Amino acid sequence: MSAPRIYLVDDDAAVRQALTLLLSTYGMTVEAFADPETFLAHVDPARPGCLLLDLRMPMISGIQLKEKLAARGIDWPAVMITGHGDVNACRRAFRAGVVDFLTKPVDEQVLLDALGTAARALDALMERREAASLLASLTEREREVLDMVCRGWATKEIAAALSVSPRTIDAHRANIAEKLGTSSVADFVRMTLNSRVLGSSTDSAR
Repeated sequence: MSAPRIYLVDDDAAVRQALTLLLSTYGMTVEAFADPETFLAHVDPARPGCLLLDLRMPMISGIQLKEKLAARGIDWPAVMITGHGDVNACRRAFRAGVVDFLTKPVDEQVLLDALGTAARALDALMERREAASLLASLTEREREVLDMVCRGWATKEIAAALSVSPRTIDAHRANIAEKLGTSSVADFVRMTLNSRVLGSSTDSAR
């Protein structure tokens, strides 16, 4: 797992400076913003990262920022930090998809552990999205063949079920392997499962 990009949003300049310096020493790329509005104006969905958000900020809170990002389809994992935490805020943060909720002053190792959890969650999210994108490139018949392959069917069994020749199925499997970048049945199964997990999580967020 490579060092993640961190998007830090905190209205306290001293906190931004201290956290940026700290995380940079661990090889993390930190982009710091003084307010949620500026971050929302500059955030690029094509540059994913982990969110490190202050809970209480003027106009837009850290939780509200997370919710606004989710409305844009940006569901990157977030760590929430606050000097004024309470049970209700903690509950709402976790409902918004926050991976951890830390109180200031934040212990260095606790913060690093939380960001490590967020980074692993981001890696898993990106893998699911890549799988979904690759699977979307398959034709309807190729997806049908792939599903049968994932269920352990042999080429001859698939050919008989679809009333085509085994050579046709071999051609479909070759196309599938080329589009997905692998001919491994285990990889086919993993990508299919990842795609389904992404679909179910997207439905749950609506």
